[in-house]
Amino acid sequence: MARVHGRIEGLYILHPNNVGRCGHQANASYAVRSQTRGLKIGEKLVEDSLARAGELGYRLLIFNAVVKGNERAVRLYDRLGFVKILEVPGGFLMKDGNYQDTIMFYHTV
Repeated sequence: MARVHGRIEGLYILHPNNVGRCGHQANASYAVRSQTRGLKIGEKLVEDSLARAGELGYRLLIFNAVVKGNERAVRLYDRLGFVKILEVPGGFLMKDGNYQDTIMFYHTV
């Protein structure tokens, strides 16, 4: 969790991306309160999750489905050295019923 003045402003969940012979792959999900965007909380969470993944013995951090329209996340992952693997056309169902492409990223830990 990320706290600012004692208040939770962001968090992440780190877990296995797969099991067995692919069990060295981690995956993470992030959330930052919209009111505190711009304070680099998301960046700190991603950096922390990379460090924690390494401590837990993972070799890769993989994001399976980053919505292409989430430009802040895409720029952040590019800046932090994540590698774009591929794009999945129509990989995410939006609340309005439309589909948006997703991007798969990875970073070695």
